[in-house]
Amino acid sequence: MKPYYKDKWTTIYHGDCRDVLPQLDKVDLVLTDPPYGLARFKNGIGEHSRLQIKSISTAFNNNTPDRATLLALLCKGKEACIWGMNNFKLPVTEHFLVWDKAQTVDNFASAELAWCNFRQPAKVFHYSTVKHNQTKLKVHPTEKPEELMRWCIMLADSPQTILDPFMGSGTTLRAAKDLQRKAIGIEIEERYCEIAAKRLAQGTPRKEIKTKVDLKNVQPGFGLMRNLSQ
Repeated sequence: MKPYYKDKWTTIYHGDCRDVLPQLDKVDLVLTDPPYGLARFKNGIGEHSRLQIKSISTAFNNNTPDRATLLALLCKGKEACIWGMNNFKLPVTEHFLVWDKAQTVDNFASAELAWCNFRQPAKVFHYSTVKHNQTKLKVHPTEKPEELMRWCIMLADSPQTILDPFMGSGTTLRAAKDLQRKAIGIEIEERYCEIAAKRLAQGTPRKEIKTKVDLKNVQPGFGLMRNLSQ
């Protein structure tokens, strides 16, 4: 199986994760944000919405993982963190992560949930979507902040190998590389493989990146989870 891109820290495979996963060894952490059909949100939103003006491909919307694929992902990692948990049929868990987007306007979800099996209480990461959009020009319709993915990695049990089977533009891999962790990404669309490869080729791991969780952005999530479940 030939990689699309490879360096000391990261490996990218262009293909369907259902075909690639059986050929990979088990990793320490599966960290991913699978597609869940953004096309369904295109009706009834403003004409200038980013979802109207951005290209959302058929491949992206038609490759929402089924339960069998998700269970295969969970078996591939000692730990797992899957964003968009409310959109998928996942095993029951008592462990959650929450991204509080600190939004001041009604614009899609004000928070996102991640299924995980980390052995610790729910945690909340506060990071403004406004700040995210101002910091970096997004090249993928559901691109997550690098800060968020670094936070996820640091909450896990010191993972040295990380897998993102729905890699998109490579945010998880970039976060892993900056923390000097090895990572594998799989992406079905070649244009995103190319974007991710260029992103990952930009220099060595960043020495200034903190290797500890910033506790100012982390809070126990019990209260918020109760509110979300009501």
